[in-house]
Amino acid sequence: MLVKDFSFHLPLDLVALQPPAKRDGSRLMLLDRSVGTVFEDTFSSIRDYLRPGDLLVMNDTRVIPARLFGKKQTGGRVEIFLLRRQSGSEECWECLLKPSKRFRQGQEIQLESGMTAVVQGRTSENWLVSFGGSEPFDVWLEREGHIPLPPYLQRDDCLEDRERYQTVVAREPGAVAAPTAGLHFTRDLLGDLASIGIETAFLTLHTGLGTFLPVRTQHVEDHRIHTERFAIPPETVEAIRRTKANGCRVIAVGTTSARTLEYSAQQTGQVVAGSGEADIFIYPGYSFRVVDAMITNFHLPESTLLMLVSALAGREYVLEAYREAVVRGFRFYSYGDAMFVF
Repeated sequence: MLVKDFSFHLPLDLVALQPPAKRDGSRLMLLDRSVGTVFEDTFSSIRDYLRPGDLLVMNDTRVIPARLFGKKQTGGRVEIFLLRRQSGSEECWECLLKPSKRFRQGQEIQLESGMTAVVQGRTSENWLVSFGGSEPFDVWLEREGHIPLPPYLQRDDCLEDRERYQTVVAREPGAVAAPTAGLHFTRDLLGDLASIGIETAFLTLHTGLGTFLPVRTQHVEDHRIHTERFAIPPETVEAIRRTKANGCRVIAVGTTSARTLEYSAQQTGQVVAGSGEADIFIYPGYSFRVVDAMITNFHLPESTLLMLVSALAGREYVLEAYREAVVRGFRFYSYGDAMFVF
C-alpha cells in the first residue's frame, strides 16, 4: 500500500491556527458508513447522533509545558523539548535539544528562575537530561514551561493555549500533544449527554513525538510508529464489557483512544486493564476488535492518523469526505473541526 494513496490537496488557509471561540462551536462532518453519505452539523448537536447506551471513551492525558529555553555557559541559546520522564527518576527526562549536536555529557544549561539542566548522555535517539534547582522540578515546570504547540502553527504559545490546548477531562500529566478530538467537548455538553443515557469512560495515552512525525517510507507497511505510554483502568474495561453486552456502541473519542483500545485487545479480542507501551499502527486492512465508531479531527495528508480513520471507514470514502471538507471550507488539524464516523 503506497503512502501517496492517502494524499489530497489541502489549502494552507484551511489549517486552523487558532481555536474556535467556543469548544463545541466547531463544525461537525458526519460519515454514515451504512449508506455512504456525508453531511454536516455543529458539534454541539452531537447528541442527535448518539444513542442511549453508547459509551464515549476519552483520553484523559494532560499536556505538559514541555518546551523550555535556556543558555549554555558560553551564552548560546538552547531549546529543550521534554519527551518522557525516565522510570524511577523524578528529575531525569528523555529530551530533544536544539541545536542537536553540540552537547557533551555533564554540560550544564541554565534555565529561568534558578533551574539548571545537566546533559547526562544519550539514548539511541534522544538526549537524557536531569534538572535541579531550589524547588521541585514539576512545580517549576508548571510555572516556567511553554505549551508544545504543533510545529505547523509556527507561533509561540500564549496564555490562552494553556487552557485551550487541554481537554476538559485532562488530569494525567505526560502528553506533549493534545488528544485533539476531545477539545470539542465542554463539561456542560458531557453532562447533557449523561442525562440522556450516554456513558463516558476514560483511559490514558500520553501522546508523544510520533504524532508530529511524517511518514517517510514509500510503502505504508514499512513505517514504524513510536511507542507511547498508556493505562486502562478496570472501570473502563467493565464499561466496555457492559456496553457490548447491551448491543450498544463503543465510540472512541480520537485516534489516541482508538489505538489504545485496539492495542489492548490485540491478543484476546478483549480490552484488558493495565498499563504499558502501545505501538500499534492501524491502516486499511485492519479489523477493529473494540471500536464501533469514532469522533476525530481532520488530519494532514499522508499521515498515520488519516490512515487510521481510513481503516475504520474505507480509504476512498474518507478521501471523498476530505475533498468535500476542503470544498466546504472545514478547518483542519488540532484546532480544527470534527468528524464523526459511525
